[in-house]
Amino acid sequence: MNDSMSLGIHRLWKDWLVRHMNPTPGTQLLDVAGGTGNSCYQEQEGSLVGSKAVICDINKEMLKVGKEKSLRLGYSEGLSWVAGDAEELPFADEKFDVYTIAFGIRNVTHIETALEEAYRVLKPGGRFLCLEFSKVNNPLLARLYDLYSFQVIPVLGEIIAGDWKSYQYLVESIRRFPPQVTY
Repeated sequence: MNDSMSLGIHRLWKDWLVRHMNPTPGTQLLDVAGGTGNSCYQEQEGSLVGSKAVICDINKEMLKVGKEKSLRLGYSEGLSWVAGDAEELPFADEKFDVYTIAFGIRNVTHIETALEEAYRVLKPGGRFLCLEFSKVNNPLLARLYDLYSFQVIPVLGEIIAGDWKSYQYLVESIRRFPPQVTY
């Protein structure tokens, strides 16, 4: 569905995130709302080599799918899978060099609490990297984006995943998310 909805562009964004992260051997990475772990094995094969990545998600079933997928693709070295809530992370203070969250922070109930938790688990000088959908500022692009979002994405959700409601919620949650300058 992500490939269909974004025409594959989400992979470029995640690849950019990993390149920007530029992990070195020994980097301790936490990927919150990481679900299936796709951010850890994007097109940048080998870019996390020597790093330790913890994929943390509140949804145990998504973690199970991610772990199975990583084993199938041969990406299990240095990965661990932990069920946990972004608002109450099950990790010690100052444990991670990098905290990532890709397209998941808008689904956190209390964003401020999740940000405080991110700060708590990051080592001094650690980096917080977030990818999220937000407001389109160009009026013409905004109209096209709204048209695509409300008229195409739920239809794709129904056709591909048999789930109109979840993809209608996705579009609505993006619209409710605060504009870029808020955070």
